[in-house]
Amino acid sequence: MIGTAEGRRRPRFRLEPYVEFARTAMAREATYRFDVFTTIGSFVVRVYLLRMVWTALYAHNAAPHELSRHAIITYSAVALLMGIVMDIDQTRALKDKLHDGSIATDFLKPIIVPFYFFADGTGEVLFHAVLLIPATLIALLIFHIIVPAPAVLAAFALSFFLGYMVGFFLNFLLNCSAFWTLEISAVQLIVTWLTDLFGGELIPLILFPAFLQNFIYALPFAAMFSTPLLIYVGVIPPSRYLESMGLQLVWIVVLALVSTVMWRAGSRRIVVQGG
Repeated sequence: MIGTAEGRRRPRFRLEPYVEFARTAMAREATYRFDVFTTIGSFVVRVYLLRMVWTALYAHNAAPHELSRHAIITYSAVALLMGIVMDIDQTRALKDKLHDGSIATDFLKPIIVPFYFFADGTGEVLFHAVLLIPATLIALLIFHIIVPAPAVLAAFALSFFLGYMVGFFLNFLLNCSAFWTLEISAVQLIVTWLTDLFGGELIPLILFPAFLQNFIYALPFAAMFSTPLLIYVGVIPPSRYLESMGLQLVWIVVLALVSTVMWRAGSRRIVVQGG
């Protein structure tokens, strides 16, 4: 019998399969052991180069007054630490499966397909999160990054998680566009460029002209990196935590709703053979 994937009965949710999907993804990533060393090595080199750049800029007084030289080096190091996890496209398997047609078989399985992609991406992210331990030790011992008070660290961790979810749904939206066009590399490059420019991972957004800052801070890219980073270095004070993380939460809800609409519309385009 032929029917649309959207029209199939929604399976009952069980947590166990998705935990196993995450474990499988972690095991898959663990096979590329050489990547561990290249990731750590790349982190050290990039932090060193950024420290040289910021040191030179501060020596010529071309630096923001809101951040000391030590604080901005800390900002760059923590941003690169976040990037070890945040720069992963957690749902790229969706694009790959749409490209080769194997997603049709996923719709026949007794699983909720978007949750499968979330679990698979989470497993990959959890493996890379382990790399944060040696990278953080290096940042502390070699670059002497600032460690804020426990309350600030807790707020940073929560904001980091919210930023991760914004990034997840943004990637999911991009990969959902492959339902209509199998080649999405150009769009991904544009979004990556916008994230690098307006996300605050490479350049603190406080360096942008004042008349642009309010607009940039309102974008989802800033919710991914800039908000947690500015909390970490103290530019966003505790009195603004609720406002800043509230905006992150708004973007999560908006992107989740749009993702749901795109997924349902896209899945109606998939025709599968089954009962």
